Amino acid sequence: MKSAKEVLSFIKDNDVKYVDLRFTDPKGKWQHVTFDISMVDEEFFEEGQMFDGSSIAGWKAINESDMLLMPVPETACLDPFFAASTLSVVCNVLEPTTGEPYPRDPRGIALKAEAFVNSAGIGDTISFGPEAEFFIFDDVKYSATPYNVGFQVDHPELPHNSNTAYEGGNNGYHVATKGGYFPVPPVDSGQDIRGEMLAAMAAMGVKVEKHHHEVASAQHELGMKFDTMTLMADQLMIYKYCIHSVAHSFGKSATFMPKPVYGDNGSGMHCHQSIWKDGKPLFAGDKYAGLSQECLWYIGGIIKHAKAVNAFTNPSTNSYKRLVPGFEAPVLLAYSARNRSASCRIPFATSPKAKRVEVRFPDPLANPYLAFAALAMAGMDGILNKIDPGQPMDKDLYDLPPEELKEIPTVCGSLREALESLDKDREFLKAGGVFTDDFIDSFITLKMQEVIKFEHTPHPVEYEMYYSH
Repeated sequence: MKSAKEVLSFIKDNDVKYVDLRFTDPKGKWQHVTFDISMVDEEFFEEGQMFDGSSIAGWKAINESDMLLMPVPETACLDPFFAASTLSVVCNVLEPTTGEPYPRDPRGIALKAEAFVNSAGIGDTISFGPEAEFFIFDDVKYSATPYNVGFQVDHPELPHNSNTAYEGGNNGYHVATKGGYFPVPPVDSGQDIRGEMLAAMAAMGVKVEKHHHEVASAQHELGMKFDTMTLMADQLMIYKYCIHSVAHSFGKSATFMPKPVYGDNGSGMHCHQSIWKDGKPLFAGDKYAGLSQECLWYIGGIIKHAKAVNAFTNPSTNSYKRLVPGFEAPVLLAYSARNRSASCRIPFATSPKAKRVEVRFPDPLANPYLAFAALAMAGMDGILNKIDPGQPMDKDLYDLPPEELKEIPTVCGSLREALESLDKDREFLKAGGVFTDDFIDSFITLKMQEVIKFEHTPHPVEYEMYYSH
């Protein structure tokens, strides 16, 4: 659906009862407000709807709270989870007095990043393909009160349940630590729930590809076909929504925490990226691994600015429990066609159209609009300033001797370091007015609240290490 008229026709043909307007806050969470169909006409789409932005963390102050939700017709789709027929529509957030995009709206920032790629003359399309992993648990308990701090998660697949007494008996099918990639059922207990998740995504317009168990116990991934950057971010929001909602309908819960469990694999969100111009792949060429010079410069930009980009691609304190040197984590800022230990991998492809860069350090707690925009702006800075990425690293980076290892730069080791890096290295994000100082400052302030809360809270493992000393 490309216009308000088409959406209104769809509403009539499908006896829609409600229209649900959705937008994404700076932390990457969908927010929504539902309108009765009697309120929905062409003006509804053309003039938008006012709402109070002061209650959204990181947005307006109470004395300037009025904001405008502007529906985007091409995002309209039926929500499969509501009892009454409800149309979901993603919105851009505008300033009501000027009608201009609100500079702190994540979707607006992604749209500006796409426009910058075009206006710079580099390409007319930038595409993303994220691979977001997640865990499903049957039971989740946590407490963060001053005198009771801890958590406990459970699922029959988890290896510690091999000796658990269940009503009706223990069937003995469990996924060993790092043993989930990828046995058929009944060891893989998630076949049906993942199928339901994929079907729900398809019903909401996502171009779905596959689903499978991931390496860790109770860890999974669904596959989507790549798309243009902002629309792909829209689809990733649908991805998360469908996974949370289907898990809930099964009496379970899903989490996109990068490292919910110590000792097993964490959840990443590898991001495949490519730029196109006049229908031709800009990243295909005759350089290393069939890449173009522009692609190598793009990689150079990502490597140069990775620590600042981490603030958006790895925006939680938990993110850095996954990005730990010495494990199967993409912490080393190098590129390779063969090596999954490099943070920038070049997937094998015979067709020039499939040439792309896979950036492996992002994780699924990222706000997709901000993460994709930051990666695109880093890559664009690389192209515009011809940043050399150095030599590729085709040997196993995990087995490098210490003297070689210390020569390779790494991603950040904490959210605090990422925010400090963003504060110092922000000019590339501001090119073309894509990110503003106001937004960057507000994002750093918002996220530093999480850093301080985390750093000030005693951890259960500290009791194990220090209590009796």
